[in-house]
Amino acid sequence: MRRRTTQLAWARSLTLLAGVGVPCLAQAADLLPPPPPPPPLVETVDFAGGWYLRGDAGWGDLELRRTEAIDVSKPPTPYSYKAIQDKVGSQWFAGGGVGYQVNPWLRFDATGEYRFHAKWHLYAEDTTFPNTNGYNLTKGKFDSVVGLVNGYVELGTFFGVTPFFGAGVGVAHHMFGTANDYGFGAYAGGYGTGPAKDKTNFAWAAHAGIAYALSHNVKLELAYRYLNMGDAQTGIVTCGATCLSTVYRVKEIDSHDVKFGLRYLLGAPAPLPPMDYPAPGPLVRKY
Repeated sequence: MRRRTTQLAWARSLTLLAGVGVPCLAQAADLLPPPPPPPPLVETVDFAGGWYLRGDAGWGDLELRRTEAIDVSKPPTPYSYKAIQDKVGSQWFAGGGVGYQVNPWLRFDATGEYRFHAKWHLYAEDTTFPNTNGYNLTKGKFDSVVGLVNGYVELGTFFGVTPFFGAGVGVAHHMFGTANDYGFGAYAGGYGTGPAKDKTNFAWAAHAGIAYALSHNVKLELAYRYLNMGDAQTGIVTCGATCLSTVYRVKEIDSHDVKFGLRYLLGAPAPLPPMDYPAPGPLVRKY
């Protein structure tokens, strides 16, 4: 009797194991395999370091310190005048350049630009001979080519906007066209002309502006620039016996520029695309 009871106990135990343990093994076998490991990251090639290209366009409001009238008559005649209106106009300009981003806060570039058709005129009273009531209006215009080497400090990026300031040095080449002299008062009927004349000067600039990233390698700039372009000069203005032979030198030409620019970063790596991992399948359980 005892032996039969033991056999029944063993049979019952085997039945419980078959009802509980086997389904557990089947449940584990029914799970999907884990997702494959992500592919290795491919390092982007920075093929041009920190180099960038740039293009610029803008408008400048010009000012001058004064116009100097130089008597070049032979024999020279003491000449003096009192300026009534001495003025230079504005210039549109466009240019480009190449630069290098040294680190996140420092960059340098070299730029060149062409500046179009600045108008100049001097309306003055001739005081060489008192009480002669002589007046002259002299007019002309000049184009300019400016080349600068610039350095900039960037102050960090805030909401996608990067403020910066900088300075530059270089040259300004002024190409003065024909100058015309019109006489009034005692010089009524007097008329003179002067030929074209070029003059090259030292130039310097101060910059301040902001940049905004349109993409990972294109940045838009809006900037103010103070530009000192030195002097421009007319050819010798002559008009026979009615006036002296005179050269007009437009002194200390300054420009307050508003400019727009685009920078294209040659070596900026493209952002990595998001990793596309397979979605895990649903858990399947058998009872």
